[in-house]
Formats: sequence, C-alpha cells, structure tokens
Amino acid sequence: MSQPSSVSRNGGRILVDQLLVHGAQRVYCVPGESYLPVIDALHDVQDRLPLIVCRQEGGAANMAEAHGKLTGAPGICLVTRGPGATNASIGVHTAFQDSTPMILFIGQVGSDFIEREAFQEVDFRRMFGQMAKWVASIDRADRIPEFVARAFHVACSGRPGPVVLALPEDMLAQTASVPDARRYRPALPAPAPSDIDELARLLSQAQRPLLLLGGSFWDDRSREQIRGFAQRCGLPVACAWRFQDAFDNADPLYVGEVGIGVNPKLAQRVREADLLIVAGPRLGEMTTSGYTLLQPPVPRQTLIHVFPDPAELGRVYQAQLPIASGVRQFAAALDPVSVDGSRWREWLQAAQNDYAQWREPPPQPGALQYPQVVLHLDRVLPPDAIVSNGAGNFATPLHRFFRHRRHKTQLAPTSGAMGYGVPAAIAAKLAFPQRTVVAVTGDGDFLMTGQELATARQYQANVIVLLVNNGMYGTIRMHQEREFPGRVYGTALENPDFVALAQAYGCAGERVTETGQFAGAFERALAAGRPALIELMIDPQAITVTQTLDQIRAKALAARGEL
Repeated sequence: MSQPSSVSRNGGRILVDQLLVHGAQRVYCVPGESYLPVIDALHDVQDRLPLIVCRQEGGAANMAEAHGKLTGAPGICLVTRGPGATNASIGVHTAFQDSTPMILFIGQVGSDFIEREAFQEVDFRRMFGQMAKWVASIDRADRIPEFVARAFHVACSGRPGPVVLALPEDMLAQTASVPDARRYRPALPAPAPSDIDELARLLSQAQRPLLLLGGSFWDDRSREQIRGFAQRCGLPVACAWRFQDAFDNADPLYVGEVGIGVNPKLAQRVREADLLIVAGPRLGEMTTSGYTLLQPPVPRQTLIHVFPDPAELGRVYQAQLPIASGVRQFAAALDPVSVDGSRWREWLQAAQNDYAQWREPPPQPGALQYPQVVLHLDRVLPPDAIVSNGAGNFATPLHRFFRHRRHKTQLAPTSGAMGYGVPAAIAAKLAFPQRTVVAVTGDGDFLMTGQELATARQYQANVIVLLVNNGMYGTIRMHQEREFPGRVYGTALENPDFVALAQAYGCAGERVTETGQFAGAFERALAAGRPALIELMIDPQAITVTQTLDQIRAKALAARGEL
C-alpha cells in the first residue's frame, strides 16, 4: 500500500520502503558513512529485510548477483562511494554478461561537492556506463520511488541485467512527503504465432537438429514445457556453458554442455547440425568456442535464435528465424508443436553414446582423483542441491561429470570471474537454507573472496567449500605452457594452511589427500552444523582431465621443433 503524501520521511527511509514495496528479500552490503540513513532505516525492518554485512564489496556484489540468478528477482547490494564501488564492479560485470537482474546502490558525495574530485568521488555514469543497463543518480528524495521502480523494471525486463543508482549523501538526509510506487511488473516479449509456425516448418525439414538451451530465467513450468517439446520431437538437447540446469542432465535426451572444455564430438555435432534451435543463450564467445562452432555472420546451420532482447538478435549471427521472446514465453508457445523425429533417431543415439563416454574419466596423476570426487557428489547430493563455482581449470571437471537435475541448482559466472563460488554459495544458502549448498573453488580462486567464510559463519550459512589445491593459477599455467613452454613465471602460489584458516573463521576444516578419504570427509562436513571446508590436494600435473602439464609442454615444444 502506498504511503500517504502527507507522511514525511528522509531519503534513507523512502528508499528502504521502496525495497519492501518491490519485494526485496535481503540486502548485501559493506557499510559506509555515505549511506548511513539507509542503514538506519534498515534497522527498523530487519525482520522483513535482513542486512547481510560482507567482508569486501566484491563478495557482497557477487552475493547479490547470485541471488538474482537464483530467484529471478534483482539482488540488492549497497556499497559506499569510490573504493566500495570499484570493488563491487566485478559483480556488476558478471550480472551484465550473465544477464542477471541486480541493483547496486552506491553512496555518493553530497551534491554540493560534485565535480570537485571530492573524497572518494567517482562519476558513476561514466564508470558503469558500459557494464550496466542503466546508471543514474537520485538527486532528490521525492524522486526515490520513481527511480527505484524504474530500476526494478529495467533490471528484469527484456534481457535482464544490472542497474546502478548513486545516492548523494545529502539527498538521503532530505525529507519528502511522497507516496510509494506500486510493485514493479517486468515486461518480457513473447513469440508471435507465425514464429512458432515457421519453427515447426523448419523442424519438419531437418535431418540433424539440436536444441541448445541456456540463460537463468527458466522456471519449473517452462523446463517441463521445453522438455515435453523435446520428447515429442525426439530432439537431442545440449545446454550452454554454465547454464546446465536449464534441462535435466540425467534425461536421456541430454547430450552435454557446449562451452569451455566441450566434448570434441559434441562440438563437431554442433557444426554438423542442419538446424540449431537456440533458446536463452546469447551465443557469445564461450558458448561458440570463440565463434567457431557457428560461422559469423551467416551460420552454415539453419539457426533459430530465441532471446528477449531484439538488439542481441543479429548482433553476431544472422538467424534465419530470430525470435524476440523470454524463454518462459517461448516454452509455453511450443505446446502445439509436434514433429516426427524418427528420421534423426540415429543422430540422437550417437549423441547419447558420445555423452555417456564423455562421463567416463581416464586415470589422472596423483593419489586423489578429482573427477572421482565430482562423480561422488553426483551420486550422493540431493537433486535440489546447489553447486557453485568460480573460475579456473578446477571447474571443467565439475561441469563435465556433475549432472544438474533440477532448476536453479547451478551458480557459475559466464563472465569467467574468479572468486565467485564462495559468496555465491553463501547467498544461495541464505535464500534456500534447507537445501545443500556446495562451493567448488581453486586455491587461487578461493583467495579472492575466501574471507567471506566469516560472513557465512556470522549468518549461519552452512555451506560446504571444496577447495581444489594444486599450488598455482592453473588455467594461466596451462596457457603459459602452450604459448611459452617451460618458461614458468608468475603462476606459482605459496598458499596458507587452508584447513587452519577455515578453523580460524570458526568453520570445520579437513584435508583430503587420497580419493578414498573424500566420502567420509564429505559426510562429516554435511553433519558439521557450521560452514565447512575440505581441501583437496591434487597433483599439479593433473591440470586437465585429458592432459598433464608435461604433455602440454611436450606438444608445444614439438610444434616448435624444439623437442
């Protein structure tokens, strides 16, 4: 219900009231003096809108992004000006590249100090202009309801993404008599009936079709609808990189993930398909293996591209049938479509066999076989468990061997941002406290945001962190050996005692050095009643599932004629 215009409130109170109007569930922050009136207003509604105080703004922004990715509603982050905003920019960048709804509120210098390079002053319109859907400054308290309503609408409409709003310090102290806005309603396009008719016609002519799904705006109903469409037509289904939970990975129609570390046979199948129905992914660099699986601007395959932003359709690839639509609206419109898929049954069966073989890991160097750890997680975690990860070679076996069964069970940055996994897991556990949440991280990845274990402990977010330790920035070392074999520099890490560090934060900590030790350690972590960290000591040679560092170096030297 709107506040009567006769009620006078300061800007901080008006802002918090708008967050309640629009259904915000929690706020992630690192406190700053630039927005104290907002913190004061949050004090009075902590039972309805809890404040989660983080240890660094990058962690707070990643938590807000993960919340948006999981729930479909904007994650809310509050940071202070200058250093706080620059730290938080990593989460904004991830939200933009991952098409995640998020709103970042930044305390700003007072309006009477603007353009003087005042203490920690930054022009946020220029700073965030290319990594947010909308950037603005709220310069009058009586316009807060307008700006916040627009922020929610922009963040969730069309292609979802981040919004950045600056809050001048003096504005938050101003009082105004202004009614609240009404709750936002996102606007998402839907396919025209002629689009669906054309899709059915193209599918009826295909011999080697492939359905590629992605994006985080699916829900249980739309996943069932798209699954029904795939089953009626006998379509092989792949998921875009780090959006594997768009389809049940244990379904017989699922044939793998298209992205970094793609199964070479699946990559070839994408190239050989005569019809690609792509619903949700942007078809960016990672999903297309550097724009090689599809030829820009006109793909060899007949392309049907479904995406909510018309500006993205045709940006790189000219689809024969571009459809501006949200994935939920698209899935609902497919109900009448049914095509006999008997002529591509062998194509489907071959893809299924390729995927089954891809999930059989070869032996690796060392006593701890990390792929076997992932397969154990695949066997024992409940179907609704949430698994997060940051960036590094450690993530590739996770994506390859773990199967996501249900919607909203994968949290991973398509932006490739390190340090995402731990804060994302904390946000997931706060949003869904009854679900098991596991963060998989590398040693370099963990040290970006590992201090957020203190946040997990403070708010009883009992996540389990699996820390894959090989003593290096593994991805960079891998590329280093390929490009400059034998010239190792700048990629080795001297790490702390991660188990002792976890225990210092008040978490459970345990080290695993052999494959057979993991099952018991994981059971103890589940029963710990507090956040837990399991350090997995892997052989540095086990840099990928299929190649060791020595093999990568030898291949590079041989290519140069130096071996």
